[in-house]
Amino acid sequence: MSDPAFEYAPIGLVELENRIIRRCNLQFARTFGGDEIDYRNMPLLHLYPSVADWERIGARSLQVMRDTGCYTDERVMRRRDGDLFWCRARGRSLTPDDPFRHGIWSFSDISEERPLVELTPREREVAILSCRGLSAKEIGAELGLSYRTIEAYRARLLEKYGARKLPELVAKLSGTPL
Repeated sequence: MSDPAFEYAPIGLVELENRIIRRCNLQFARTFGGDEIDYRNMPLLHLYPSVADWERIGARSLQVMRDTGCYTDERVMRRRDGDLFWCRARGRSLTPDDPFRHGIWSFSDISEERPLVELTPREREVAILSCRGLSAKEIGAELGLSYRTIEAYRARLLEKYGARKLPELVAKLSGTPL
């Protein structure tokens, strides 16, 4: 039975079971490329830039969903053709006792609002932790790296974002989802 509200919603919608796409709507297929049938029974993992991103975001979202039943973030995702883009993801679990077992998620392409700056996974981690206000020493301890290595990552981030100092970088990063 067709559900026009789901099929024709102006936002990408998917029904997930254990992070596997069971069905998606037309807008989701347009956003990621291809047809709805292309995504049926596809692991969501295939739409992440890396396995590490899939695991990191999954662990973070699972914890929040255990507490609230919902999750929202902005992240980089991968289209079927391999292009990366910024995406706003929102999810609601239909099974609060096991948040990933069954849920409805929306995905919106926000790449026009957020320019994509190519970051390595480690640069992204350093950027996220910097925006959370951690010092280089605190970030180093969390990631198992020296504070000098963190300073080197921050220097690369300053260059990539065209920032002169850490506060300017954080301001630019806070306008750009991580």
